[in-house]
Amino acid sequence: MNTFNHYLKYLCLSALLLLSQATLAQDLVDFEFKGSQTLAQMQAQYGFLMQNGIEYYKIRYTTPDINGVTDTASGLIVLPVREAEFQYPLLCYMHGTVDSKTDVPSNLAGGWELAAAWGGLGYVAAAPDFLGLGDSRGFHPYVHADTEASAGIDMLFAARAFCESEGPALNDQLFVTGYSQGGHAAAAVHRELEANYTDEFTVTASAPMSGPYSISGAMRSALLSDEPYFYQGYLAYTALSYNEAYGLFDSVEAYFKPPYAEPIEQFYQGDITLSTLNSTLIDLLTTNEGAPIPRYMLQDSLLTALEDENSDHPILQALEDNDVYDWAPQAPTRLYYCTADDQVAFTNSILADSVMNANGAPDVLAVDAGTTLNHTECVQPATVAGAIFFLGYRELISNTSAFTPDWNLRVFPNPVSNILHLRELPSGTTLQLMNTNGQIMFEQIAAGPTAELKMSPYPAGLYLLKINTPAGSSTVKVLRTTNR
Repeated sequence: MNTFNHYLKYLCLSALLLLSQATLAQDLVDFEFKGSQTLAQMQAQYGFLMQNGIEYYKIRYTTPDINGVTDTASGLIVLPVREAEFQYPLLCYMHGTVDSKTDVPSNLAGGWELAAAWGGLGYVAAAPDFLGLGDSRGFHPYVHADTEASAGIDMLFAARAFCESEGPALNDQLFVTGYSQGGHAAAAVHRELEANYTDEFTVTASAPMSGPYSISGAMRSALLSDEPYFYQGYLAYTALSYNEAYGLFDSVEAYFKPPYAEPIEQFYQGDITLSTLNSTLIDLLTTNEGAPIPRYMLQDSLLTALEDENSDHPILQALEDNDVYDWAPQAPTRLYYCTADDQVAFTNSILADSVMNANGAPDVLAVDAGTTLNHTECVQPATVAGAIFFLGYRELISNTSAFTPDWNLRVFPNPVSNILHLRELPSGTTLQLMNTNGQIMFEQIAAGPTAELKMSPYPAGLYLLKINTPAGSSTVKVLRTTNR
């Protein structure tokens, strides 16, 4: 396919998506109750940060497919359960790479536990399955920014319609997050919301995590590297996805050599899962080449094009189309990563931080959640850090009266320069002080009804004091000022 045809299809697709978004009204089709968990169950599974029990539903909603034709997509919505009536913030959770069409949040798979945890933290969590997964038709357009954004945003419309019908009430806040592929998707959703949906949604804060934001840089580097890589399936998945979007080749053999094209085609047809594809490609490369080095899978013509930085090959244009780092988020944004990530290079986050700040973003920071942690190990600390970051902005608004804990807690002075005093603490209280990047600065069990926290060792700024008692939990925002 020549360059002109590539751009013609891209422009037509973009126009169809914009037209579809204007006319489909992001309809909620139906919903199905999937289960519930009590606060005790949530705390036993996820820890003391959980603030409420949850209920969760599968919902189906309309959204344009990759060709701009109306499709019915699916997702999971997780609702906080509390005794009092509150207005809750909405949170968009974008899941990571899944193994198959059925391995999705609405089936209580595909990383749905993270959506559940966000619900337990007091958010209405909307977790789309993505196009081509769950109930929607066709092949999943993997790391395709436009359809990640449209599926995610239309899920938000559907979640809002669900809450208007079934409750709970929503306030005006919106948080966006996701891990791995979900990090890429979260950035795509955030960018699209700020570009075209400001009349409908205002992003309060965003926390993409360990995402491949630089598809044209990091993905291309992985394809060209002489170093072993043990996640070949991601690379094949991306090529198949972009072929769906841009019509890059007539057959898999146009891009991949015969020993590798067969299992890639089997995956495309849905005959094998992603994990099976990945292990098969690793075995083939190890047998044929001595190590799982991606470049050995590629046809020479494609390899030559990828190595030429001045090439106008359609695959390079497709990769660039799906970069999600070259913009300026207006909402506070944290890019969590781990330096030892073995699947998604941490340099994606460093690059995004650099470019977004150069573009004038007011509050963007890349944060290392663990210097020695790999991709899987990074999920927990990154998510906890993101949760703490969001707590600095999250509001729960009572429909009846201002929310106060059922104990006479006193925290003063606030702002504080040196000693923070706490009074009338119930027996069994634990205290945890964290900064807004999620780092734990201090934690202890209160020895009695009073406590003093020395704030002078910490830099000036906003902190979150988590106060956990047998009767419940409260988070207090504490502003540390310089010494007077």
